[in-house]
Amino acid sequence: MKNSKTVNGLNLSLSTLLTLIFVVLKLTDNIDWSWWWVFSPTLISFGLSLLIIVLIAIFMVVSEIRK
Repeated sequence: MKNSKTVNGLNLSLSTLLTLIFVVLKLTDNIDWSWWWVFSPTLISFGLSLLIIVLIAIFMVVSEIRK
Protein backbone atom coordinates (compact mmCIF):
# COMPACT_ATOMS: atom_id res chain seq x y z
CA MET A 1 0.00 0.00 0.00
CA LYS A 2 1.06 3.56 -0.60
CA ASN A 3 -0.26 4.63 2.84
CA SER A 4 2.38 2.72 4.76
CA LYS A 5 5.55 3.99 6.37
CA THR A 6 8.46 2.00 7.77
CA VAL A 7 9.43 3.04 11.30
CA ASN A 8 12.34 1.13 12.85
CA GLY A 9 11.55 -1.91 10.74
CA LEU A 10 7.80 -1.77 11.43
CA ASN A 11 5.50 -1.31 8.47
CA LEU A 12 2.56 0.75 9.78
CA SER A 13 -0.35 1.67 7.57
CA LEU A 14 -2.41 4.78 8.23
CA SER A 15 -5.31 2.74 9.60
CA THR A 16 -3.04 0.79 11.96
CA LEU A 17 -1.40 3.97 13.21
CA LEU A 18 -4.76 5.67 13.79
CA THR A 19 -6.12 2.61 15.59
CA LEU A 20 -3.10 2.48 17.89
CA ILE A 21 -3.43 6.16 18.68
CA PHE A 22 -7.17 5.81 19.37
CA VAL A 23 -6.64 2.77 21.62
CA VAL A 24 -4.02 4.60 23.67
CA LEU A 25 -6.27 7.64 23.98
CA LYS A 26 -9.23 5.45 25.01
CA LEU A 27 -7.23 3.49 27.60
CA THR A 28 -5.85 6.70 29.12
CA ASP A 29 -9.37 8.20 29.31
CA ASN A 30 -8.54 11.09 26.99
CA ILE A 31 -11.45 10.22 24.71
CA ASP A 32 -14.86 8.88 25.67
CA TRP A 33 -15.66 7.07 22.41
CA SER A 34 -17.30 3.75 21.84
CA TRP A 35 -14.91 0.90 21.02
CA TRP A 36 -16.57 0.78 17.58
CA TRP A 37 -15.21 4.26 16.84
CA VAL A 38 -11.82 3.40 18.27
CA PHE A 39 -11.46 0.43 15.92
CA SER A 40 -13.21 2.10 12.97
CA PRO A 41 -10.00 2.73 10.95
CA THR A 42 -9.25 -1.01 11.02
CA LEU A 43 -12.87 -1.93 10.30
CA ILE A 44 -13.06 0.49 7.38
CA SER A 45 -9.79 -0.81 5.96
CA PHE A 46 -10.99 -4.41 6.31
CA GLY A 47 -14.33 -3.56 4.74
CA LEU A 48 -12.75 -1.86 1.73
CA SER A 49 -10.40 -4.81 1.21
CA LEU A 50 -13.31 -7.23 1.39
CA LEU A 51 -15.31 -5.12 -1.06
CA ILE A 52 -12.42 -5.11 -3.55
CA ILE A 53 -12.06 -8.90 -3.28
CA VAL A 54 -15.80 -9.40 -3.85
CA LEU A 55 -15.79 -7.06 -6.86
CA ILE A 56 -12.82 -8.88 -8.40
CA ALA A 57 -14.54 -12.24 -7.84
CA ILE A 58 -17.75 -10.97 -9.48
CA PHE A 59 -15.76 -9.59 -12.41
CA MET A 60 -14.00 -12.93 -12.87
CA VAL A 61 -17.26 -14.91 -12.74
CA VAL A 62 -18.96 -12.57 -15.21
CA SER A 63 -15.99 -12.71 -17.60
CA GLU A 64 -16.04 -16.55 -17.44
CA ILE A 65 -19.77 -16.64 -18.19
CA ARG A 66 -19.32 -14.38 -21.22
CA LYS A 67 -16.73 -16.71 -22.75
